[in-house]
Amino acid sequence: MKKTFFTFFAILFFVLGAIFFIVPGPSLIFIMLGLFLLSFYYPKARYYLKRCQSLLQKSCYAIDKALKK
Repeated sequence: MKKTFFTFFAILFFVLGAIFFIVPGPSLIFIMLGLFLLSFYYPKARYYLKRCQSLLQKSCYAIDKALKK
């Protein structure tokens, strides 16, 4: 029951993230939230969540470095 609940809401957040790619909105937040919910039960989702977090961290460092100049 719990796995179904988490999977349903993860898919819902992925769909919202996909919609927000088309219209302006916080798409990355919804996609990462969907990955977070899936990572409780699916190890592959945990891998993608860690990868997404590291890529976002690198991009934030690059933006900070560019803004300091």
